[in-house]
Amino acid sequence: MLHEHKVLTTQQIIELCYPSVRSANHRLLDLYKWRVLDRFQPFVTSGTAPMHYVLDIAGSVALAYEDGLDPRKLGYRHEDAIGIAHSLRLAHTVGVNGFFTTLVALSRRPGARGRLTAWWSELRCGRLFGDVVRPDAYGRWREDGHQIEFFLEFDFGTEDLSKLGRKLHGYERLATTTGITTPVLVWLPTNRRETNARRALADALSQLDRPTLVPVATSAADIAGVVGENNPAVARWLPISGPSSRRPGRMRLVELAQLWPHVETPTAAPSTTSLPAQQVPAELTAPGPLPPSPTASRFRR
Repeated sequence: MLHEHKVLTTQQIIELCYPSVRSANHRLLDLYKWRVLDRFQPFVTSGTAPMHYVLDIAGSVALAYEDGLDPRKLGYRHEDAIGIAHSLRLAHTVGVNGFFTTLVALSRRPGARGRLTAWWSELRCGRLFGDVVRPDAYGRWREDGHQIEFFLEFDFGTEDLSKLGRKLHGYERLATTTGITTPVLVWLPTNRRETNARRALADALSQLDRPTLVPVATSAADIAGVVGENNPAVARWLPISGPSSRRPGRMRLVELAQLWPHVETPTAAPSTTSLPAQQVPAELTAPGPLPPSPTASRFRR
């Protein structure tokens, strides 16, 4: 997951695969000592930032051989991996990853009704669709017999909203080219910015030749009265396109699939078979979002 998504905080790693903070800290310390992982703590003006983890040299080699690849062909460089500590996009990347680790944590709960079945990083999406559009991530959520796959646009409050609107032209082109209609979910930092973004997105949709190919819904991190705070699965999504008047108010993530029934597909993630082989570099297979089941040979401390 660190190779795919670049950086994860301690809490995000716990949401992904550990039963408790204590067990996670014990194992993460070992992995750090063995140079499977590296870590850093960003500077913050108040309080203490959580520990952030990236892949280290031993980890990249192990992953490459596990997939039968030459480690040199992965393109891994330790200075690039740890360099994200000084990247202006660090907070954005951590925010995107937190969106999905929350869905993973929901999937892991006993008796969970929903399940995150796919999560692709911005880099993987860029390699596959970058000549048309560059989403921040791709995901697929299944709940109550319904499934919705989506592209995520994670707005951090710094991007020009008109630029965000112009991205819809790329999503229309992608849908036209692939024949697959994939909703676009836009996550914004505040309700006020969401209001302004919805105007820009509605205007951009009105200029598309086939706006039904780009279903859009928005949500904000600070919506009042939403149970679960930043939980993306709860009733917090407000559609822009589609017959939203039939379902007033904000909707759960899975309800968007019922609102836009033409986007529900029983198939797997978007196929790469239509891409020329030379455009797909040697890379690790996209990891499943949920951790593997424990086995009898599991290493014990």
